[in-house]
Amino acid sequence: MVVRSPAGPGCAIAGAPALPDLAAGSALRESAIRLAERVAARELSALQLAGMCLARAEACEPVLHAFRGLDRSRLLDQARVLDEAMAAGASPGPLCGVPVGVKDIIDAQGWETGMGSPIYDGHRPAADSTLVAKLRAAGALVFAKTVTSEFAFMHPRETRNPWNPLHTPGGSSSGSAAAVAAGCVPLALGTQTNGSVIRPAAFCGVVGFKPSLGALSTSGVLSYSPTLDQPGCHARSVADVARLASVLVEPGFTISAAVEPARAPRFMAVRTSVWPRISPQAAQVFEATVSRIAQAGARIEPRELPPEFDDALDVHATLMGFEAARWFEPLRAAHRSRLSAWLDGYLERASGIPEPHYREALATRESLRQAFAGLLAEHDAVLTPPAPGEAPPGLDTTGDPSFCTIWTLLGAPAVTLPCGFGPAGLPLGLQVVGSECDDDRVLASAAWVERAIGPVYR
Repeated sequence: MVVRSPAGPGCAIAGAPALPDLAAGSALRESAIRLAERVAARELSALQLAGMCLARAEACEPVLHAFRGLDRSRLLDQARVLDEAMAAGASPGPLCGVPVGVKDIIDAQGWETGMGSPIYDGHRPAADSTLVAKLRAAGALVFAKTVTSEFAFMHPRETRNPWNPLHTPGGSSSGSAAAVAAGCVPLALGTQTNGSVIRPAAFCGVVGFKPSLGALSTSGVLSYSPTLDQPGCHARSVADVARLASVLVEPGFTISAAVEPARAPRFMAVRTSVWPRISPQAAQVFEATVSRIAQAGARIEPRELPPEFDDALDVHATLMGFEAARWFEPLRAAHRSRLSAWLDGYLERASGIPEPHYREALATRESLRQAFAGLLAEHDAVLTPPAPGEAPPGLDTTGDPSFCTIWTLLGAPAVTLPCGFGPAGLPLGLQVVGSECDDDRVLASAAWVERAIGPVYR
C-alpha cells in the first residue's frame, strides 16, 4: 500500500496551495485516546494541547477555511479551568483535555450557531446541545464551530479539501472532516441526513462514523428531517470515533469505548443500485481492498441488494423533501430572499410532495429496514464504497451522496475509513455498514479491516 500524507501534514499537489507541514513528531499526530491519557497523567497540560491545536488551525485557516471563527480566549480559558480542576484532584474524563470541533448546526453555549446561513448570524443559543453537554462532562474542550454547508444541505460554503484545496471536502460536515484531516483537532462532530458524515470523511481521508438512528441525541441540533437526521463524528482512527461516540450515546443504545474484534468478520461485499455511478479507479480500489480483506482471513460474499431496494433513493428523497419543506416553511416565509437559489428551489419543489406519497415512503422504509436486517442476519457487516470516487474538483459542489443514501434511510450504523487513492492523488474510502442498533459490531468489524489493510497514509 502506498503511504502518503494529506496536504494538512505538508503534501502539496502541483498547482494547489499547500497547507503548512505538520512535523512527524508532533503530538497532533497522536490519537485522541493517547492525548486524553497524556493529559490525564499530566504529562501534557490541556492548555498546551489547546495551544498546539490553535496554532495549527491558525496556520491552516488561510487556505483551509474549516472554522466559523477561532476564539482564542474562550478555548484557552476552558483548558485552564480543566488543568486547575485536575491539579485539585478531579477525576479525568475519557476525553480529558481533547479539543473537539463542533459542526455549526450544533448548539454550544457561548458560540454562535450560524447554520451556514446569514439568517442566523449573531444567533447565540442559551444552552448546550445534549451532544456538547456530554462532551464537556467527558472532559473534552469545545475547540470551535466548524463550517457547514447552508442549513446542512448541499449548497457549499468556503471549506477546502486538505489534500488539494482546489477540490471540495464534501459536505455538509465540511469543516469537521477537513479540520481533522488537516491535524487541527483530533475529533469533530458532524451530522448526516443523506451522506454528510461519511462522504466528507471519505473525501478528506479520515474515519467517519454515523451511529444507528437515535443513538446520538438531536436535542439542540438543527433537525429538519427527524426521520433521517443522525449525528456522527470524525477522527483519524476507528478506535477514536468509538471513544468519542461512547461518551455521546443515548440510554438504550450501546457503543463501547474500546473496540476489540475477536475474530475475522463475515462480510457481504455489496453493490447497490448506484454502482454504475462509480469511477473506474474507485471500483478498482474497492475490489482490491476487498481482496486484501479476504486474504487477511475474512469471509466475504459478493452480493447485490434485491430489487426491492432499487427505489430506496426515491423513498429517501420523498421523506427528506416532505419533512424539510414543512420545517422550513416559516423560515422561508420570513427570509426567502436570504436563502440560496439552490435551497429555495429545492424547498419549492419539495413543498409539492403529497402527504400520501410521504406516508407510503414511511411504510416502504420500514419494510426495507426489516428486509436488510434479514439479509445481514448471517454476516457481521457490509463492505461498500462511500462515494463514487475521490473528491471532485471545484467548490461549487459537495459531491454525490448516493452511496450513503440507502444506509441513512435504513438508520444503519456506518463507518468509512481510508483505503487508497484516486487518479488525482486524493483519498478513497471503504464503507462498513452494520445492522441497526448493532453499533459495536460494525465498529469492531471496521477496526478489524483497519488493521488488515494497514496504514494508507501517515
